[in-house]
Amino acid sequence: MTDDGAGSTHNTAATSVTEAALRSGWSHRHRDVSGGWLRPTVFGAVDGLVTNASLIAGVGGGGGSAHAIVLTGLAGLVAGAFSMGTGEYVSVTNQNELVHAEVAVERQMHAQFPEAEQAELAQTFQGYGADADTAAKMAAAVSKNPDMALRIHTRDELGLDADELPSAILAGTASLVAFSVGALLPLIPYLFGFPTLWAAMLITAAALVSGGMVVGRLTGRPSTHSGVRQLLLGAVAVAVTFSVGHLIGAVPV
Repeated sequence: MTDDGAGSTHNTAATSVTEAALRSGWSHRHRDVSGGWLRPTVFGAVDGLVTNASLIAGVGGGGGSAHAIVLTGLAGLVAGAFSMGTGEYVSVTNQNELVHAEVAVERQMHAQFPEAEQAELAQTFQGYGADADTAAKMAAAVSKNPDMALRIHTRDELGLDADELPSAILAGTASLVAFSVGALLPLIPYLFGFPTLWAAMLITAAALVSGGMVVGRLTGRPSTHSGVRQLLLGAVAVAVTFSVGHLIGAVPV
């Protein structure tokens, strides 16, 4: 009865501490870091923007007509969007399948060698700072629940939670849509009757800076630094493609 009372008192104290911390702003809610949607969205948007801006600059630098630029830009948008979406879906699917295969191996080891797996779990807890006796008790307690033991083992050995894998459909869709939006931006002047290369590049530059600043805010990095970095990287790609198009366009066929 004394132990139960002590445990109840401890739980009440812990609850009070937690509630006080919550009132003071304590929180463990985090943004998605598994790559479920943020990575393919950012990567897709930047890739679409830089790819199509570079294509437009290359064709424009080579002396291509507005019609040729629009045709190239739209073809690049459609081809790139489906390529990115398909690639992201296949990549995430293969990664998840690999994880599930490794979890199956771990599950088999738990079934065949439960004592060895429990001993390994005790070593893991010791690595977290528990003494040998406490670690052994913790491992024994966790091993009574095979699913929990397997989950802890896979977290420690694979570095991820097999129950919280990113969605391949979400990643593929996010990549496809983001690429399409990014690739459409440099085409806007041509689609709305203002077919000049500098206008397309100005929109591209503004989008690169804005996108970089948004990513900077999401990741906690200085917004200006992120925006300028993305602008410079995109400018290099556009300048190189423009130069190649200009050189090829200047050569008589």
